[in-house]
Amino acid sequence: MTPATRTTRLATLALIGITAIWGSTFFVIKDAVSAIDPVDFLAVRFTIAAVTAVAFCWHRLRRLTRRQWAVGLALGTVFAAAQITQTVGLLYTSASVSGFITGTYVILTPLILWLGFGARLRPATWVAVTLAIAGLAVLGLNGFDGNGLGEALTLTCAVLFSLHIILLDRWAQSADALSLSVVQLIALEVRCLALGAPGGYPVPSAVNVWAAIAYTAIAAGLVTLLAQTWAQQHVPPTRVALLMTLEPVFASTFAVTLGGEEATLRLLLGGGLIVAGTIVGVGRGQAQREPSPIPPKAE
Repeated sequence: MTPATRTTRLATLALIGITAIWGSTFFVIKDAVSAIDPVDFLAVRFTIAAVTAVAFCWHRLRRLTRRQWAVGLALGTVFAAAQITQTVGLLYTSASVSGFITGTYVILTPLILWLGFGARLRPATWVAVTLAIAGLAVLGLNGFDGNGLGEALTLTCAVLFSLHIILLDRWAQSADALSLSVVQLIALEVRCLALGAPGGYPVPSAVNVWAAIAYTAIAAGLVTLLAQTWAQQHVPPTRVALLMTLEPVFASTFAVTLGGEEATLRLLLGGGLIVAGTIVGVGRGQAQREPSPIPPKAE
């Protein structure tokens, strides 16, 4: 085995591990936001992540131009909206369903390129969209929790994640990937702090809330950010996106085994259709001009 092959395999394993960590955050966050306001949770989480990242990357940030800072802050604002809608949505839906619906951003990305930017779609994209819609329909057969509010917010989150991917591809080619990711964390911190300011920031007393904040800020934020930035240098973008289709599978697995959720037939069938659609969309259904499929993110 050549050194390059070993590096590629290690990068692939790293991406699977990253996806597993992201999948685990759904039930962790759902548990935490039952005891603290979702925006307050995000504000504390991203303040820790941003301050730590700035401490390690200060010299890189000083080399960014004003335009690169502006791009990073704009991208971070879109990403903040995605994080907020996803986290608030978890108040009204299960972690498993949230994971599967969030995963549709891989399918939505080429669809938004077609609707908003005139990109051509291949037939397989329509197959992927049909499968995803069928999966959502199955998940909602017996009615969604909270009259569908959580699912609607989570679908909005998936659209925003897709928009973030597209804008990242079009705006951020000239910037250092790691520095740009840190600027986005700063934007996340500022937006969440601003949104939570009117009600103040009550200090959580529950140990599980602080554990969730630390885990999502450091492990699911900084560690995965650094690992993904390195791994995507050694794995083709389409394969990266394909590996990321495991995220909702991990989310459901953790929610059932550790979060006490029930693995119903409806969940398995609906989630399976969404994952199948995502795989089809990644494998053969991309728009003619492919965006960078998965940007570094703090899940």
